[in-house]
Amino acid sequence: MGQKSGSTNKSIYTEIRERLGYTRESACALLRGINEDRLEKIENNKLKGEPHPDEILTMADVYKEPYLCNYYCSHICSIGKKYVPSVKVREFSQIALSAMDSVNELKAQQDKFIKIAADGAVGDDEIRDFVRIQLELKRISQAVNALNFWSEKMLEENVINKEKYEKILAETK
Repeated sequence: MGQKSGSTNKSIYTEIRERLGYTRESACALLRGINEDRLEKIENNKLKGEPHPDEILTMADVYKEPYLCNYYCSHICSIGKKYVPSVKVREFSQIALSAMDSVNELKAQQDKFIKIAADGAVGDDEIRDFVRIQLELKRISQAVNALNFWSEKMLEENVINKEKYEKILAETK
């Protein structure tokens, strides 16, 4: 007990725990209500059924990895697999550049989008443009989600001044 996993094909839960330097034993001391046996089963996908959402939320909070919630929803939860897009964890510069690239592409498609929307229907001759625009909007949505995960992590790690951030956020609502 209390050792690192020797497996080379580790789950995201194991990878994050080990990157933080926690053994299962030390992690369980912080993960309220998750014992070592349960954590091992979650990490090795040996549960009968799925991990409980509250367990993943606890792990995300303790490990300061909000992405774990997205991973759970987009890869494990049967509803989430259908409706929640997986967000790629990236650096801020990659997120910003991807978002701006999509915004610029969408701006170039703006007139086509207006024309398609004008009659409230997507005609056969408009489907190709509609799909391209829809995919760019999806890329923007993914960039927004990635930025939200990145900023939440930076706030938790005190890289961004949380007090000032929250004050400015409250002022803009």
